[in-house]
Amino acid sequence: MKLLLAEDDPKLLRHLATGLRQAGHVVDCAHDGAEARWAAENGPFEALVLDIMMPQLDGVTLVRGLRRRGVSVPVILITARGEVRDRVAGLDAGADDYLVKPFSLDELLARLRALARRQRGQVRHTLRVGDLELDLVARSVRRGGREIGLTNREFALLEFLAQASPKTVSKTAIVEHVWDQHFDGGTNVVNVYINYLRAKIDQPGEPSFIRTLRGVGFALVPPNAP
Repeated sequence: MKLLLAEDDPKLLRHLATGLRQAGHVVDCAHDGAEARWAAENGPFEALVLDIMMPQLDGVTLVRGLRRRGVSVPVILITARGEVRDRVAGLDAGADDYLVKPFSLDELLARLRALARRQRGQVRHTLRVGDLELDLVARSVRRGGREIGLTNREFALLEFLAQASPKTVSKTAIVEHVWDQHFDGGTNVVNVYINYLRAKIDQPGEPSFIRTLRGVGFALVPPNAP
């Protein structure tokens, strides 16, 4: 998922951002409410994780304003305030979930998975391209029943390709979505990870799922497709 993380405590911001990225998410960071509002209104995100007590604009006011402007991206509010009235205020403002500090990174990741399931609908926990199946909850991959072990980054890349399948996605889009950075025309990281995926997905003698369109990008297409 591509996430916006807004937290005014630099140490906590670094800790959460590092953990989320290691889990395979793409994370943009904001240090105050005004910066978070600008990012939320101008960037495509799949979820927002917002501290409530932020300088310039608090998280509850931010969520309420986003909802009024028609921004429907799911929001998790995080705060040191654990009283019922504070949780109610955040949820009534339009937040989807609420975490009280201190909380574990594993709990935040579980809440994000729950948001993703609700976004996709209860029946769509998997992506299928031909006989290649991605379980988006367990973050596992099978081809023709054979289990394929992937790293978090490899899974994020394969998921991005599967969501776009059979369309071709550019290197620029892949880097910005999977690696959370602006595209460097000189980088070879996409080609390297495409090769990692091919080596794991394709058995010797099997045609590759991943097609390369030189000068354009990559597409995940069933081998028997035209």
